[in-house]
Amino acid sequence: MNVLYGFINIIVTFSLVVLIDRLFKKEGLYVWLSIATILANLTVCKMIDVFSFTTSLGNVLFASTFLATDIMSEKYSKEDAKRGVYISIFSSITFIIISQLTLLFIPSSEDVVNDAMNTLFSISIRTMFASMVMFFISNMADIYLYNKIKEKYPNKLWLRNNISTILCNCLENYFFNTLAFIGIFSMNVIISIATTTTIIEIVIALCDTPFLYLSKKLKSEN
Repeated sequence: MNVLYGFINIIVTFSLVVLIDRLFKKEGLYVWLSIATILANLTVCKMIDVFSFTTSLGNVLFASTFLATDIMSEKYSKEDAKRGVYISIFSSITFIIISQLTLLFIPSSEDVVNDAMNTLFSISIRTMFASMVMFFISNMADIYLYNKIKEKYPNKLWLRNNISTILCNCLENYFFNTLAFIGIFSMNVIISIATTTTIIEIVIALCDTPFLYLSKKLKSEN
């Protein structure tokens, strides 16, 4: 069932990226990048099995940030895409600060969520830090590579989308999993998670191409 849920997740998530761009243009994509980075760093803490391999959730949300910056590079400008990355980094820092301040409060005797929040937010601060570092590096590299390929092959949208996304996403994946989970899981588990996630992210990256074409087509129809 996880495979089925995964494909549903891809369709829903990427459709929402296209929809928010359609409704609110680049400002909507800025909002999406902020939402996606925060939610991805919460959901990435959950481990699931896919074809007998262990992987983490959050892959589709992370991948959607590449789709969002590619749409901005394609429809707006490279500088707009970079600005989106800066905004999402600020959002992640804000989430870390507020979530950690929340944990400082002494819970009421009637409280039923403090333990769960402690568990989730204590893990997520580390994953958020690892994510911020790799998110910034990988998305900036993706923007650079996407636009360089666009300059050389302006008529090959699928080429620049897939090469930039696959290379940068997979590179980010191995470094992120190492930074986020070393000391929490064994290296064998980390490598297993990273390898499985890389395979999944290649599939996800290939799936986002039709949505980039759809986003571009919707612009031409405006």
